[in-house]
Amino acid sequence: MANGHLVTLTSPYSRERAAALIARAPAGFIMELREARRTGEQNDKMWSMLTDISHAKPMDRRHTPEDWKAIIMNACGWECQFLEGLDGRPFPQGFRSSQLTKSQMSTLIDYMQAFGDEHGVVWSEPKQ
Repeated sequence: MANGHLVTLTSPYSRERAAALIARAPAGFIMELREARRTGEQNDKMWSMLTDISHAKPMDRRHTPEDWKAIIMNACGWECQFLEGLDGRPFPQGFRSSQLTKSQMSTLIDYMQAFGDEHGVVWSEPKQ
């Protein structure tokens, strides 16, 4: 049995295939079942919203979209801290948005929407 089968559960056939792989797996193999990671569409929306927030300078705060991402992820409860770089500027370290699941990314986008609406951000994309 090869190391590394990935089965996305989308149909009765894919569920049967996953069950068969588990039944044939040797002792000591690991099975991971998790929610799918964020989509490319969610990622694009996040960066568009972060850019809009950065341009709006809510609360008179001037940050790059990357910094706003870390600030908002921290506000949503995902650990993120800022370290001082060699040039003296802070940079974010911690939980990465690329590791978010689809539902976590939805939570992040919903939070950004509410934050931006509360602070008068003009969105470049219409509400979905």
